[in-house]
Amino acid sequence: MRVVALRALGLGDLLTAVPALRALRQAFPLAARAVAAPAPLAPLVRLVGWELIPVGPLEPLPPQAARADLLVNLHGRGPQSHRVALAARPRRLIAFANAEVPESAEGPAFRDDEHEVRRWCRLLVESGIPADPGALHLPTPRLPDELATARGATVIHPGAASEARRWPAGRFAEVARAEAAAGRAVVLTGGPHERPLAAEVARLAGLGSNVALAGRTSLVELAAVVGAAARVVCGDTGVAHLATALGRPSVLLFGPTSPDAWGPPPHDRHRVLWAGRTGDPHADAPHDGLLDIEADDVLGALTTLP
Repeated sequence: MRVVALRALGLGDLLTAVPALRALRQAFPLAARAVAAPAPLAPLVRLVGWELIPVGPLEPLPPQAARADLLVNLHGRGPQSHRVALAARPRRLIAFANAEVPESAEGPAFRDDEHEVRRWCRLLVESGIPADPGALHLPTPRLPDELATARGATVIHPGAASEARRWPAGRFAEVARAEAAAGRAVVLTGGPHERPLAAEVARLAGLGSNVALAGRTSLVELAAVVGAAARVVCGDTGVAHLATALGRPSVLLFGPTSPDAWGPPPHDRHRVLWAGRTGDPHADAPHDGLLDIEADDVLGALTTLP
């Protein structure tokens, strides 16, 4: 038997689908399982016990995904993703109902106000497959020796996918400076395109350039850095979901998107700061609610972490 899950999105999207992927693995333990997702996510997909079929958002699925016994659309509610899935001619499709795609008519109803983790678990449950939304944990990858400075550090991730979700660099620098002054090691993470941002935060904080790890880690090494940290400070990003999956205490800054939809599950190791206002998460300027959060708010939340 072959099971394919479509989740051709980013890091945070993959991590919110982990409980659903884990449920499918438990329901079909002997099946060949593959997630259709962007190639860089392969190491984390393997941590969940799946293989990866490389594909970009809403691209046609490659031959490896064709004629699966079961294809689960964890990408969206359609119609575009439904049609991508159906074009692969699976024997069975599990997907949310969409009036524009008759083949999905018997699927569960989509709910706009549902948390992303619970959404995909409910899709499975209402399709006859038990799923636990709390099954978010990932095993922590080994921390390479050259990244040992991250062990026990405060990890600060200043980047985000859009300007709307990006807290100002100067405020991240205030937090980094205060953490360093308190005697805590600080490291700054990010992707290759975020190297200038991490360097700016390090400079404004008066820290050496060696603390900026942005662009110097693979995705699995980034997970190892987060997993080795004492605590994590970041916005509404994939790193926030890594902190949840790896059980690291975190302070998370939300702006245009409600944490009720994308935040961590209630737990004493996570602190979510949010002004309570939503907006366009893809806007080209920081959301007003995000700007309402001051560095002192973050520092205060850090003092309450376990």
